[in-house]
Amino acid sequence: MTAPDIPLSAPDIPLSAPDITDAEIDAVVSVLRTPRLSLGPQIEQFEAAMAAYIGVPHAVAVSSGTAGLHLALLALGISSGDEVIVPSFTFIAVANAVRYVGALPVFADIDPETLNLSPSSVEAAITPRTRALIAVHTFGRPADIVALLDIANRHNLRVIEDVCEAIGAEVGGRRVGSFGDAGVFAFYPNKQITTGEGGMVVTRQAETAQRIAAFRNHGRYESGSQAPAQPANTWLDHAWFDHVELGYNYRLSEMQCALGLAQLARIDDILARREAIARRYCDLLCDDPDLLLPAVDIPGQRLSWFVFVVRLASSLARADRDRISHDLAAAGIATGRYFAPIHLQPAYATWRESAHLPITESVAARTLALPFFNRITGEQIDRVCSVLRFASRGKS
Repeated sequence: MTAPDIPLSAPDIPLSAPDITDAEIDAVVSVLRTPRLSLGPQIEQFEAAMAAYIGVPHAVAVSSGTAGLHLALLALGISSGDEVIVPSFTFIAVANAVRYVGALPVFADIDPETLNLSPSSVEAAITPRTRALIAVHTFGRPADIVALLDIANRHNLRVIEDVCEAIGAEVGGRRVGSFGDAGVFAFYPNKQITTGEGGMVVTRQAETAQRIAAFRNHGRYESGSQAPAQPANTWLDHAWFDHVELGYNYRLSEMQCALGLAQLARIDDILARREAIARRYCDLLCDDPDLLLPAVDIPGQRLSWFVFVVRLASSLARADRDRISHDLAAAGIATGRYFAPIHLQPAYATWRESAHLPITESVAARTLALPFFNRITGEQIDRVCSVLRFASRGKS
């Protein structure tokens, strides 16, 4: 097989790129022409639109998905001494948020096909101190949320869904994020829709939503919400100045919410476009014996394509993956080595010896994310696949 002919003038192909239209720019500019740049009508509309889209009564906009995880754990009463079961094959914010509230992340292994938490591994990790689990819908493929909820119900555990990579994904016709006690979304620029930075927590529980809304705004409870009982405050005469609980500045600006609203308005077209890109990749790479491709059609589920991640066959090793990534970079093609296991990160050195996660470590050594964004062209996809197929043949 000869090397693909790459013209010297070919532009670099990024791993991801936001898709911003004139309508979204106009929406942001229109907010800048008003006096309300924070806590105005846009955040209320964005929250209402997200709640309706997911199919829950409550949504609270926050400054990031990480902030959403942090506040969801706080609102659900997770605190010092508690254990929370999480995957190690995910972005580090999942475990960090558990540590923010003083709890202990306990790592469970993943299913080798779905790359999501393995229910049997979760059950084996439960101890008398376990209070919750975080079910990540990895790369936009739904976790086995029905089985995880069954385990949680039997052991009286709280369930937080990390939907940061999976907006619009469904199980049995029901959108993920609506199953657990809370669902957390993120709108970073590489996500399906973006607000630049930003996140959202959705829930069916009014009290949980009210606490999250208070936590995000310095511990202030909004007018009409039910704050915890407090002694009378003779110094202050306006609720805006009453800080009932220790809170944070995790607000989302009006400009970001306007952008999010405009993006959410075309979410169906965005998800359809990303699915078409994934299918094209699969069509071009399906006969390469060195690559394991993600499933596209799964009975009873709808995927939300966050990234397109291929896995190298078991005959190849981490060194092959890294070489292939380097070869693609040399051809002007960006890739991502998702995910480096959390329990092997320097910040989690004390977890390294206790975590036995053979599937996580095996999978993580051979995963490679390919360029994936709404406006990637067919010619760019062809080029990525051509270079990848050639590079995968050059085994170490």
